[in-house]
Amino acid sequence: METETFEKELKSKAGNFNPEKKEGPIAKAIESETAKLPSDLFLWTSVGIMATSLTLRLLGKKNTALFIGQWVSPFLLFGIYNK
Repeated sequence: METETFEKELKSKAGNFNPEKKEGPIAKAIESETAKLPSDLFLWTSVGIMATSLTLRLLGKKNTALFIGQWVSPFLLFGIYNK
């Protein structure tokens, strides 16, 4: 029962946090810039990063390959955000 009450209270607070559903100035600025880029750019950048990471791994640069390989997810997320 406590969980249900807490859940209802949390939903109520979340609904009242931004009742007008307006975006902030930072989100507007990011969207206005990313809207200029095609979503495919983020996909192909991610594929290029994967290829670069694989190449570095094959060249024996394991730590650098892992570092570069971690960039794939953020670029895919940028592509989703762009849509």
